[in-house]
Formats: sequence, structure tokens, C-alpha cells
Amino acid sequence: MSRPVLRLLPLCFAISQAVVAQEAPQNWNYCVSPETLPVFNTNPVSNETREQTATDIQADSMNLEKEKVTVFEGNVLLQRSDQWMNTDKLTYTHENEQFVTEGSVRYQDRSVRLTAKQASGDQKKDSMSLEGVQYQFSNNLGNGTAEQATMMADTGELEAATYSTCPPGQRQWEFSANHISVDQKTARGTATNATLRLGGVPVLWLPYISFPTDDKRRSGVLSPTIGNDQRNGFDLQVPIYWNIAPNYDATFTPRWLSERGLMLGSEFRYLTDRSHGRLDTTWLPNDDLTGRDRGLIQFDHFTGINANWYASADLNTVSDRAYYSDFGQSLNATSISFLGSDAGIYGRGRNWSASASVQYWQLASINPGFNDTNSPFHRLPRIQASWTNPLNSQFEFGINSELVRYERDLDLGGSVGGTRVDLQPFIRMPLSGPSWYFTPELAWRFTQYSDVDTSLLPLGGTDTSPQRSLPIVSLDAGMVFERDMKWGSEGYLQTFEPRLYYLYVPYKNQDFFPIFDSRELTFDWPALFRTNSFGGADRQSDANQATIALTTRFYEQATGRERLSASLGRITYFDTPRVNLGGPPLSSSGSAWVAQLDWTLSDNWNIGVSEQWDPDSLQNLLTGARTQVRWANGGLFNAAYRYRRNSISQSDVSFRIPVKKDWNLIGRWNYSFQGDSPNLERLLGVEWKSCCVALRVIGREYIRSFADKSNFGLYVELELNGLGSFGRDTEALLDNAILGYSQ
Repeated sequence: MSRPVLRLLPLCFAISQAVVAQEAPQNWNYCVSPETLPVFNTNPVSNETREQTATDIQADSMNLEKEKVTVFEGNVLLQRSDQWMNTDKLTYTHENEQFVTEGSVRYQDRSVRLTAKQASGDQKKDSMSLEGVQYQFSNNLGNGTAEQATMMADTGELEAATYSTCPPGQRQWEFSANHISVDQKTARGTATNATLRLGGVPVLWLPYISFPTDDKRRSGVLSPTIGNDQRNGFDLQVPIYWNIAPNYDATFTPRWLSERGLMLGSEFRYLTDRSHGRLDTTWLPNDDLTGRDRGLIQFDHFTGINANWYASADLNTVSDRAYYSDFGQSLNATSISFLGSDAGIYGRGRNWSASASVQYWQLASINPGFNDTNSPFHRLPRIQASWTNPLNSQFEFGINSELVRYERDLDLGGSVGGTRVDLQPFIRMPLSGPSWYFTPELAWRFTQYSDVDTSLLPLGGTDTSPQRSLPIVSLDAGMVFERDMKWGSEGYLQTFEPRLYYLYVPYKNQDFFPIFDSRELTFDWPALFRTNSFGGADRQSDANQATIALTTRFYEQATGRERLSASLGRITYFDTPRVNLGGPPLSSSGSAWVAQLDWTLSDNWNIGVSEQWDPDSLQNLLTGARTQVRWANGGLFNAAYRYRRNSISQSDVSFRIPVKKDWNLIGRWNYSFQGDSPNLERLLGVEWKSCCVALRVIGREYIRSFADKSNFGLYVELELNGLGSFGRDTEALLDNAILGYSQ
């Protein structure tokens, strides 16, 4: 008798599955009157499945006077596993196997809670009907009503049904339908006369809609994206999803740009036992502004070969140098100068790593300062291997090796390049104790070139196969001292960590060596302890120098959290380094002083400062300062300043400031004190977050490329919790612009 009564009613889920596009937040903090169905049954739920659990029926009285009728009356409770139902009276007729309740019905399981004015059923027909239904999901905020719910076998119907993630007492948006039909076998449903209302005002009406009733991927139209900017005009994207197979799918995105025409985009994804990948393409035939076809292809692939080896590819190409300038939506995209592609096989074990790969570069900037003659060299191919092995309890031996063939395309056709082999065996003796370490290391670096085009040799060199062989001696030693201390009323553990790093590399004239990938590395705190001040193997800096560095840290004794860290260090040159990349030789007695400070003043306020000061020239080489402050209700403020002599001088301020309970002011101002276009990015907007609706309106002015003074875009997004969003994806934009926004 209890089977149709206790069976979960799938109809209650139908309206939610029709519209759920994202998981709703798990609170109604912004809601004034979060009225919802209470938890009916607070007793522990059995871990056994429903099929393994018998039905337990309790009532104040059970009437068996009539031969073919059983009546349960007075606080009737039916329970099986997680399923619980309560009503005032239940009458079961044995002959026709029908039941009917009197009084309100309350039902609860792991997924849903609901009430109904009445329930009735026919066990022979396997049917059940509920009237005056109100439901609330347990795992999200979805809730709604239905005048009548009827189920027969695996099909069912809802009449006058509603769904929303807003509480019943504050309906800021609601989805409703006159009639909903559900087929659980096909997991499909249909709705007629479906309406979306915002604040009671109809904003979307569909005479007919088909939807899934489970969380499986299905083909269909996704939420559109709408935007507008000065360069492209009105921008409308309508993604169409195609669920090809359980491990294959595709999304096609027609994109209408009023100033350019119709762009077609696609994304194809695949997943197998060992591989996964994605292919993204865009195609704009006969761009109205440029008169030519525009497009992009991106292919990302990974294959796991075994426990140690895998293969991967990241291939990218664009139709022209102005593609990212025209269609990029961030500074990171519009500032791409050279677009890289690489593919290879990679391996890693306990004491070794190895790879064989190829890398290719495409010019992707309209800046005339970038051209094929100064583009990065292709690596066709690049083979790397590293191995380290303990010789005994005190010594470690290893080797780092690389073989590369470099090529660069010429504007008039053809290419130039060369081959380089770089080997660096080493032996070290790591010694340490509880509060100290001492690591001497001896390495030998051998570099051999071959088949180098003479046009790539600096200073008119003629040796197409130069080589370099030299030792590298280093000593790294440090200690850690600790003491307990008081700072106000708080107890702290303070450390004092002196470190000494000595490096010796004899001078080797490398002025006639080609430069394939070497660049002078940015000088910062890690640079105090490097064996080479250049990246790549084309230059090995000479050195007879020592670094003395000091670090102190403060830890809260109660929590172990680091509250403050301060470091100071400098390199002293016993012999002035002579190897460079064509610039003037160094003449100072040492490097700049490098200082760093990270201070967490409270759980919601932190400060970071970096400074480099050259005592020889008495000049400030670098300054970096940042702070972040958080406060209640999601308030956030970031401020940063970056200065590097003869390079950059920029400030960056961003914020999200709660103005009222439901309103936030959001913005960013990235300003350069150098150049003709000081405003790199200016963004200002408002964010309204109410009970279950969010609205963001943002104006953004930003630099697309060196040739643009600025570009302006207006972004509007309406987000309905549990339903989806309409308009531009402003959250992704704000995540990039405002540090910590999504947190």
C-alpha cells in the first residue's frame, strides 16, 4: 500500500530542471523575509537504501472494522529510509487498491520537502495525485508551487507550476508554466505557456519549451551574451550546445558584431581513457572594417602514456597581426606580441626528467617595434634531460643537458639559425642540522654551437661553431635562530635567518657567441642566489661574489600564522662582472640592496613592500608597494604602485565598496605615469545584489594596442540565482580587474 505514497514525486523537480543553469547560493542573507518550509523530520536517517528498508507506519489509531478498508487516523507517520510522510488521516481500500488522505500532507526526503492539501492514489494504475503543492529543495534554494501534480507510472503532469530561488515571501523572480508534462523514461519534459517574471513583471514568454529532468548534458541553446564597444559595435553571442556523445561535445557560437559582421565560433571537447583536449576556432568572413577574412585556431591536447610519460600540444594561430588588438577583451590578450605553439613528449621520475618538444612563434602584434627579425627563435626541436642521484650519504651527483635547433623566419623568405648543446654536470654535498645548512657545489658548464649562420654572430664574428667550457663553484649556508617574545598582549615566535651565498665563475669572453634565447633576468630577491644572471645558455655570467642576506619572521604562537616577514640582502662583487649582452660593463662594487616586507596587520589587512636601492649611484632602481583591505559585507580595496627605473611607473587601484545593503560600487584605475596613454584601464560600475537577483552595470575604458588612445565598452549583466545570467560575463572581467573579487 505504501509504495505509491512514499515514492519520490519526480514532478516536483520538473520545473526546476527546466531552468536550473547554475547552483544557487546556499543562503538568503539579502532576503527580508526568507519564509520557507521547515525541516519536518530531524531524526537521524538510515544509511540503508530504500529497497532494503521496510516501511514503518504509525498512527494514533487504526480502524479494521470494515473488511475491505483500513483507516489510519491521528498523526499518521510513514517512514522508509530517508523518506518521511505525515498526514492526519489515510484511508486505504483493498479491493481497488486506492488510498486517499484527509488533512494536509507533509513529505520529506534527502532532496526535497513538500506540503500538499491532499494526496490520493491508485496502486493498480500506479498513479498518484497531489493538490495544492508547495515544495522546497534541500540542496539548494529552489522552491515553488503547483495547483495539482499527477503521476502515472513514469509519466506525470504539473498544473499551474512555479519555480524560483527566491523565498516565497520575496518573489523577485519566478518561472511559471500553465502545464508541464514529464516522462521519466526519456528524462524529458515539456512546458506550455512558460513565463519568466522579474518583480512580478513578465519579461520572457515561451508558448512551448522542452527541457531535461536530470543533470545529464543535452543539446540546446545556452544563455546569450550581449555587449557593446567602440571598436566592434553591438556584440551579440548565442551559444548552441551539441552533446555528441558522453565523451564528446561541441559548442557553436554565432557572434554578431554590428561594425564587422557575423563571426562563427566553435569549441570541440573530447575525453578518452588516456587523453583529453579542446579545439577552439573563430571565423569572420570578409570583415566589414578590414575587407578580409579573420580567424583563430587553438588546439590543446594531453595524452597520458604511462605513469612517467605524457604527450601534450598547445597549438595556436591567428589570421593576422591585429586579431588580438581587435577582438581581445583584456590587457593580457591585447598585449600579446608573439603567439607561441608547442608540442612534445615529457617524462619525470624520482631522480630524473626528460622531454622532446618543438616550439613555434607567430607575430601577433601591430606594433612596428615587433617584426620577424626580432621575434623569438623557433625550437625545432628541443631535447632536455636532467638526472640527480645520491652517491652516498653525503654527496649528490647530477647533470642537466639540452640540445636545441634554433630557426627564425626571414621577411623575404628562408630562415637563419643554428644548433646548441649545453651540458652541466654537478656534484654537491648537502649538510644540515636542526638549525643550519651548508651546501657546497661544483658544476662544469660546457656549451657547443654548430651550423650557426654568420648573420647571427655579433660584432662581425666568423666562427660558426664556438664553444664555452668553465667551472661554476657555489656555497650556500644559513642558520635559523628563534626566540619567544611579546608584542602587546600577543605571544610571538621570532626567527632570525642569516644566509651566506658565495659564487665563483671565471670570465670567458662570449661577445662573439650568437644570442638565441638569452635575456638578462629581472633582478629581484631570488637573483641574489642565482648562478647565472642571464636566462638561457647563450651567456654565462662570470662571478666572484658573495651575498649576505638577513630574514626575520614573526609567527603567532597561538595559531602558528606568519604575521610579518622582512628581508634584506645585497651581492658584494670581489671582481666586477664583465659578461653582458651588449650593454656597458658594470662598474659598481656590488648589486643594489634588495629589501622585502610582508606584513599581515590583521585577518583583513595586509601590506607588501619591495625596494631596490643602488648605493653606488645613490638611485632608486625599483619600488613596489601593495595593500589589500577587506571589511564586512564583501568590501574590498586594493592599491599598488610599481616603479622600475627606465621601464615602468604605474599605479593600480581597485575596489568593491558596499554603499547600502544591496548596493556595491566597483571600480579599477590602472594608471601609467609614462607614455602618451596614461590610462591603461579605467573601470567603474555598480552592482546590485538583492535577495536572489544580481545586476551589474559597468563602464570600461582600456587600451587595446599601442596605436589606440582608448576603447570604451559598456557591460550589463543580469544574474538570476539558480536560473542563469543574461548579458556580458562581468564576473570574469571583474575577477581579472579586482584582486580578490571572487573571494
